[in-house]
Amino acid sequence: MTETHNTNQFSAHRFSVAPMLDWTDTHCRYFHRLLSRHTLLYTEMVTTGAIIHGNRQRHLQFNAEEHPLALQLGGSSPADLAECAKIAQDYGYDEINLNVGCPSDRVQNGRFGACLMAEPELVAECVSAMRQAVSIPVTIKSRIGIDQRDSYEELTQFIGTVAAAGCETFIVHARKAWLSGLSPKQNRDVPPLRYEMVFQLKRDFPQLQIAINGGIETLDASLDLLKQVDGVMLGREIYHNPYLLADVDRRIFLDDRPLRSRQEIVLAMLPYIELQLQQGVRLHCIARHLLGLFHGVDGARAWRRHLSENATRHAANSQVIFDALEFTS
Repeated sequence: MTETHNTNQFSAHRFSVAPMLDWTDTHCRYFHRLLSRHTLLYTEMVTTGAIIHGNRQRHLQFNAEEHPLALQLGGSSPADLAECAKIAQDYGYDEINLNVGCPSDRVQNGRFGACLMAEPELVAECVSAMRQAVSIPVTIKSRIGIDQRDSYEELTQFIGTVAAAGCETFIVHARKAWLSGLSPKQNRDVPPLRYEMVFQLKRDFPQLQIAINGGIETLDASLDLLKQVDGVMLGREIYHNPYLLADVDRRIFLDDRPLRSRQEIVLAMLPYIELQLQQGVRLHCIARHLLGLFHGVDGARAWRRHLSENATRHAANSQVIFDALEFTS
């Protein structure tokens, strides 16, 4: 599918929600799309092995409403990545993103993720193979460096090598990754943010789309960063406070459609929830994504408690959601 699903004048990369393992599944993305029409959404990282040898439908299925939607792949075999990219394009994804940023031991053992920053030529081969297989964009999500290989010169050598293979968009987490000694969670906090390195990338590679990720918590901060780069990507803040997305279309994409209230978003979710329950999905698989919707407003704690205590019960249905809404009115 080569057509774009974002009709706005801005690139979808102007604002995106980060791929988050065990979080940005299809239910989460459907919910996020109700909050923002234009935000670019990403899947959880899916390995090439899971697509080639696993339950392909389970890993790749999504709702048409989720567009614009990117699939994040994990892998390092150009042939396997090309095969998976073609499969993803046939499924209807709008973009393929290669994970060159995850620092977990499990990912390193599979020779993908952040450790690939040490092999720019291999990443370039992967990008070239995928671009030959598909007509949709192929993008990279990386760190600013790994371990002691964190100089700006090494970062530009990586970016330049991969860009020469045809990658035009880089989403850069503005922290380096420690491949040993820190957990993935610590790697999201401990290495210091170095935004200036990402700003310099945009100055030195003006022809590329450069988006920034890491430590961004507000739309005010996002707008400030957009003065220096082409896009911002938020992760954990959306996880904790998803209603932040509700104002993205107006403030980031200059779409003047009226803001929907939190209660309106919940009511808009109910038909989807009913359909999923009929298909055998447990309520808590969807409700867990709604826990933070009332973050910072009256009734938030009671909303979270009611969903947490009742959505996991056997045969829990949408009445649980209705009842939880009573605490927020």
